[in-house]
Amino acid sequence: MSAPANIPSIFDLSSMTALKSAAKRDDPAAVKTAAQQFEALFLQMMLKAMRDAAPSDGMFDSDQTRMYQQMLDQQMAQVMAAKGGTGLAAVIERQLTRSSDAPVEFEGGLPLAPPAKAFPLGKGAGALPTGNPDLQPARPLVPPLQQNSTAAPSVAPYAATSADASAVDAQGGVAANFIARLSPYAEQASQATGIPAQFLLAQAALETGWGRSEPRFADGRPSYNVFGIKAGRSWTGSTVDATTTEYVGGSPQRTSERFRAYGSYAEAFNDYAALLASNPRYAGLLGSRDAASFAYGLQRSGYATDPSYGTKLARIIAGMPRAA
Repeated sequence: MSAPANIPSIFDLSSMTALKSAAKRDDPAAVKTAAQQFEALFLQMMLKAMRDAAPSDGMFDSDQTRMYQQMLDQQMAQVMAAKGGTGLAAVIERQLTRSSDAPVEFEGGLPLAPPAKAFPLGKGAGALPTGNPDLQPARPLVPPLQQNSTAAPSVAPYAATSADASAVDAQGGVAANFIARLSPYAEQASQATGIPAQFLLAQAALETGWGRSEPRFADGRPSYNVFGIKAGRSWTGSTVDATTTEYVGGSPQRTSERFRAYGSYAEAFNDYAALLASNPRYAGLLGSRDAASFAYGLQRSGYATDPSYGTKLARIIAGMPRAA
């Protein structure tokens, strides 16, 4: 039995050897041929099922005729697959080609959030008055935790949101206003922890939805808690009850928790800096200058129960407006 040109014969054992050799060289033609071979096998199984369903007790039925019938079906399946068949080979070929493509690399990380307009910090007209005494923290940064024991305070994200700076800015400049209000305190905390202010601002944005979901007292007063730090048994300061999302077994659950309350944003950033500096769990984060290491380091340290916390934080950091 002879096969048409470019269609392998079931008797040609060397064609399979040639196909294996071409596959090792990543030959595109080998991918096409392999896909056709797979469809041919599929068609052969279909033909066999059809033969098995037909009566097989005719006068010419024998082991010899069944053998030759099987050989004919095998070659017929090869011909059908090579001529387009059911289209399965084309689908397999596209899938194999796509999976073998080299990954696309982006300079500066994935373009998940385009940078928004930069907010000037400490230079030129309209810059933040970071040297204004009224904006300085009410107490020195990272002092000994006089009011707390050495026990690690419980921490959880409050109303975590993955909205990036550019998306929020499109809704009225919420992100720019948030950064303007908190940048002085983030700069102070950055000096104390070695962590870039941009990272701290991004975390505060994630925890509070750019300030829109900050825990508040029943009368509407702010708690200034922008890092979602809970009030554990060792906390002796003011507290505020608020609803938050906790992840139990990977599933989000709404629950009411008690959070720390501060007298100002300066106190909030000061307490957060003290937490990172005094708790051994976060020792590896001090001085971190890499956004991904900081974001996923927080998640690994147990800062939040959200399994996507590191991913969300890294995305916000990537889209944060940078200092001019």
